[in-house]
Amino acid sequence: MMKILQSIFKIPELRKRILFTLGILIIYRIGGHVPVPGIYGPGLLEYFKTVGGGGLADLYDMFAGGAFKKATVFALGIMPYISASIIIQLLGAVVPYFQKLQKEGEEGRKKITQLTRYGTVLISALQAFSIGKMLESLHASRPELQILTLTGFEFYFVSIITLCAGTIFIMWLGEQITERGIGNGISLIIFIGIIARLPNAMIMEWEKVYVGIRPIIVEVILLGVMVLTVAAVVLLTQGTRKIPVQYAKRVIGRKIYGGQSTHIPLRVNTAGVMPIIFAQSIMFLPSTITQFFPQSEFFQSVARYFSYDSIVYWSIYGVMIVFFTYFYTAIAFNPIDVADNMKKYGGFIPGVRPGKRTSEFIDKILTRITLPGSIFLALIAIFPYFLSKITEVNVEFSSFFGGTSLLIIVGVALDTLQQIESHLLMRHYDGFMRSGKLKGRRG
Repeated sequence: MMKILQSIFKIPELRKRILFTLGILIIYRIGGHVPVPGIYGPGLLEYFKTVGGGGLADLYDMFAGGAFKKATVFALGIMPYISASIIIQLLGAVVPYFQKLQKEGEEGRKKITQLTRYGTVLISALQAFSIGKMLESLHASRPELQILTLTGFEFYFVSIITLCAGTIFIMWLGEQITERGIGNGISLIIFIGIIARLPNAMIMEWEKVYVGIRPIIVEVILLGVMVLTVAAVVLLTQGTRKIPVQYAKRVIGRKIYGGQSTHIPLRVNTAGVMPIIFAQSIMFLPSTITQFFPQSEFFQSVARYFSYDSIVYWSIYGVMIVFFTYFYTAIAFNPIDVADNMKKYGGFIPGVRPGKRTSEFIDKILTRITLPGSIFLALIAIFPYFLSKITEVNVEFSSFFGGTSLLIIVGVALDTLQQIESHLLMRHYDGFMRSGKLKGRRG
């Protein structure tokens, strides 16, 4: 391991990318402690301690890296950007204009990125206004805490501008990591926000054992369950179905090309953590909308159905994960393109005709392996809900036994390690996921 770490810092480009990524993440964590003008952070924290944030507030705070309950400039987190991305991708599946943009290559991608940014600003403004309404009601219910130091139009103007600017800045930080750092920037920002909550969750659990609320044997069993869950998530993330491919021999001039056997690795979970993030961002919408209608009995009944403790919430959440797994897999992997490329270079699957039959064959296998993968993903996602109900583990700690937190942590960690691995192997160094001696170095 030490030799691998030394190898990482021997490669100038990789070292620069890793240090740049760490620098951006430090900036993000510092920004998570800058308060929004007009909101008294200690008073809000006191409210959540005495009354409790409950459910969605805790979940949103997890995605915001703890900034939501502190009412800092990064309180909205990166979720508005993810919501905008989902909407644009959904439109790309049904609206001809967006379909055209997706086929225009680099220029089309730039336009889609710009539209996503505009959508982020709009969603951020709506969510900031929703949070403002919530804070105003909290201030009215507990005036002794002095949650707000500004009121009326002045409060809404300052808070909306500040929170929108914070989200846009996070979006920019994520883009910088993706372009100049290592790993996916947006995923890493969510990842570091979740990891930052782990020490506090572990301290809370230790206090329960220390004062005798929970027997030590129960805690050991829970840690064992956590290890097994992590192992299951890793197996899900790394699991592949290999389709054999044979390339015919071709003679070009005096050289012979092809004639080799290889395979197409179809992942059980091609979509990675994106279905979890997509489904979670959609599940935030009902609670956001109901904040605009505090006096409506209908919208308040909807809010109760979509509360974090409702079985309806978790049932819909699980179904949406299955849906988004198929949806994102269809976007990330196109069997028609794979079949066309194979046919172009003389490749074929033994027993399957090239062209349309090959794409249908690949699509059939992909559909079959995605179903159990998506169902398992959904079960892992809703596991903390049942765990907290059965064992009375606090929500913050139970989220690390499965669900959104664990899936994002494992998925992002593996994806980042694989990118580091590719940099090492390109320069003939051993990677994290490869054992054995160095096979050779460039002289």
